[in-house]
Amino acid sequence: MDKPIYNRIKAVLAEKGKTNNWLAEELDMNTNTISKWCRNDMQPRIENLFQVAKALDVDVRELLVSSKK
Repeated sequence: MDKPIYNRIKAVLAEKGKTNNWLAEELDMNTNTISKWCRNDMQPRIENLFQVAKALDVDVRELLVSSKK
């Protein structure tokens, strides 16, 4: 069974030409945490999701996978 994907952080980073390390520095967080978010092994708290959106200059909704098909 495929692992569910809840966030699009990795995709948005790629669209913006940014790296996990860049995001970790912007948020002053551990690179391992950012990596887990990008792999969908762990999900960010809502507060962190808004920080990611601000750092990437996107609407927070762009960081989430839609629940509707």
